[in-house]
Amino acid sequence: MKPIIFALLIGLSMNSFAQDGTDKRERKYDKEKMKQFMPAMTRTAGVSFQSFDGLNARVAGQPQYDPLKDHAFTLGLGWMKEMNRVVSDMGFTVGSSLTRKRDEQSSTIRHIGFNANIGYDILKSEKVTLYPLVGLGAQHYQAVFYRDNSAVDFDDVLGSPTVRNSIEPVKFNNRFFVYRAGIGVAFKSPKYPSNSIGLQAGYTGSFRKHAWKSSAGQSLDNAPEDRISQFYVTLVLASSPWMMKK
Repeated sequence: MKPIIFALLIGLSMNSFAQDGTDKRERKYDKEKMKQFMPAMTRTAGVSFQSFDGLNARVAGQPQYDPLKDHAFTLGLGWMKEMNRVVSDMGFTVGSSLTRKRDEQSSTIRHIGFNANIGYDILKSEKVTLYPLVGLGAQHYQAVFYRDNSAVDFDDVLGSPTVRNSIEPVKFNNRFFVYRAGIGVAFKSPKYPSNSIGLQAGYTGSFRKHAWKSSAGQSLDNAPEDRISQFYVTLVLASSPWMMKK
């Protein structure tokens, strides 16, 4: 009886080892298969150059306000994937001219946007990717104008709703559907091909002009119009999702 039980225990142990080895091979295969389709996560930082001439022309007639600057610093999060030399990416971006000065007359322009792009790697290199790209997106802008309120009496602000409203900054909003065209380069990590550091540069334009609206999104009579005509340069850091590194 004891030899039979001993043989059964050995059989079960051998089966467990075999099953464990099969599971490991399957997990490794699944991980390699996921790597083929899993995009890299991207973090971006850059600068864009855009002049809103229509809005600035109106502001020029109001000396209590400063015109908008023609640059904005940007940060973004997104995804990037290269497969069969086709490069695709998409992401969300926020930007600001960072020109507001507290307690002084100033202005700032800020925006949030989404874009999706596709390109093609023109190099046959495992270390460097060079790709022209085109894409589409949408951008929402807010222009904010601050007055110099240092001469306004504190008690007047406290006691008068009219004075209190008069010192609030003036805000205008605008939205655009945009197209993008540019070129990108990425230098890949030898150990993790999905990890890279690179640059993108190009042009973003809108399909048509749009009139500026109030901060509540209401249309205004005789409002100035602008279009997007923007150049950008962006640093792109790409890395594999954390679960792919285990």
